[in-house]
Amino acid sequence: MFDWQDLYFFTVLARTQSLSAAARELQVEHATVGRRVDALEKALGVKLVDRLPRSRPLTEEGLALAKMAAGMGEMATEVMRLSRAASIEVAGTVRVSCPPSIAIHCIAPHVARFRTQYPKLNIVLMSSTTLAALDKGEADIALRTVRPDEEALVRRKVGAVRFGLYATPELKQLPAEQWAFIAYDATRDHLPQQAWMHQVRGNRTIAFAASDLITQQMAARAQVGAVVLPTLVGDHDGALVRLATNTEGPVRDIWLTVYPDMRRSPSVKVVMEFLVSCIEGEPQLRR
Repeated sequence: MFDWQDLYFFTVLARTQSLSAAARELQVEHATVGRRVDALEKALGVKLVDRLPRSRPLTEEGLALAKMAAGMGEMATEVMRLSRAASIEVAGTVRVSCPPSIAIHCIAPHVARFRTQYPKLNIVLMSSTTLAALDKGEADIALRTVRPDEEALVRRKVGAVRFGLYATPELKQLPAEQWAFIAYDATRDHLPQQAWMHQVRGNRTIAFAASDLITQQMAARAQVGAVVLPTLVGDHDGALVRLATNTEGPVRDIWLTVYPDMRRSPSVKVVMEFLVSCIEGEPQLRR
């Protein structure tokens, strides 16, 4: 009987078409990929790869086997997700990926209440603007302000983030044409809130840019300029006031996402219910 791991290494080589590319994906030395493929050939008694000086093209038999085993990587991922779901119990740990503003202002304040009800269940709150790869196990549940496009995911619209323009009372007293603005850098111009900021400011100056919202908020409190914030953040900041604008700020839906097999875990179900209750209990995030 052949080693299934040898077959997996072969499928990666067949897909990437080079030892070095396969080694990078598998995070091993390229010689390890070669040994695995050699072992598979020996076990099967079939030559799968032509060993040329600069490449490893598949033989006719190798092409046939690669076609048969093409779904092995996806199957392995499904098995790992199933294993992860089975291993998470009510007394375990559930990892939640979500935007920082929601993590800080909506979820974290209620964790003590959750711990009182479920003292053996820990939540790891992964606060980041980067989308966690649920298929790679980077998180068990994700809250996103971008609609997930992975067909395998279960997705549910649970709330909405609204945005407004904020500054210190001192800046508000200045003529509007003298306002400066705080923004993300130009790589974030695709964000609806950044696009709205550009629309509102017109030709007025961007005085400061930062890659995260908290730094922008602190700069606004230091009177650097006006900043676009989620109303969940801005309305709760006693040092800032909302500025009048000619158009309403954008609204971004909040999506709760999880894989179906993870949703079957009792602890994941409990955490999902907790997240929804936090969002529904926050007036600024209600749909």
